[in-house]
Amino acid sequence: MAAPAVLAGLLAGCGASTIPSVHSEGERLEKGRRALERREYNVAIELLKSYVANNAGGADVDQAIELLGEANLGIKEWAEAQGQFERVLRDYPESDSAAAASYRLGQALWGQSRGPAFDQEYTEKALAQWESYLRSYPGHWQNAAAETRVQLARERLADKLARAGRLYLKLGRTGPARVYFQRVLRDYAATAVAADAELGLALTDAREGKRNEAMAALREIQSRFAGRSVAERAARELAVLERQAAKHQKK
Repeated sequence: MAAPAVLAGLLAGCGASTIPSVHSEGERLEKGRRALERREYNVAIELLKSYVANNAGGADVDQAIELLGEANLGIKEWAEAQGQFERVLRDYPESDSAAAASYRLGQALWGQSRGPAFDQEYTEKALAQWESYLRSYPGHWQNAAAETRVQLARERLADKLARAGRLYLKLGRTGPARVYFQRVLRDYAATAVAADAELGLALTDAREGKRNEAMAALREIQSRFAGRSVAERAARELAVLERQAAKHQKK
């Protein structure tokens, strides 16, 4: 009695479903598509897998593979989805499904990535894929979504570098700290994290005894980023340096 229960679990997508009967391969593909639209992901996977297996070389197999990848995405089978989208791009590069596969390959890679505290291999792969998609398929309907995701990936990579800079600064290692903050400004100047990197460089100057340079940089940050938390942090750090400068002048 355990087997039916297991099968039922496997067939559940967003709610338990069963595999519908089909009478032709065209019907199988269409029902797979409809199951995907209803978010019955496991039903879609079973139907589309069968269609792909039964129709190697068929006119619509590229479309079925791309839809299968979408279904894999739906249940967070990131590596499986990656494989399906890569297959479309490798075996059917001129397919009408290639643009969607290129965009969604980025999603599959992003799903395997981790936050900025961890290794960013898959974030970098996802970023490279979305940038490749935008170059290869200008005007595709997912371009705007890809641009948003590119920015999200760049923000995460910048955050990773800024975190490293702050850690080195906390440890008193100003040389490596400066290198990481400068990398943020060089590679990710158009991110929100860039302001934090500027603050990091000002604090690095202060740690190295370059008080005047640090104070000038902090005033600039206050002015350019007024209303943001980085400006408030700059104001606090500036106040500390101004007190130190006043004490030095009294001596």
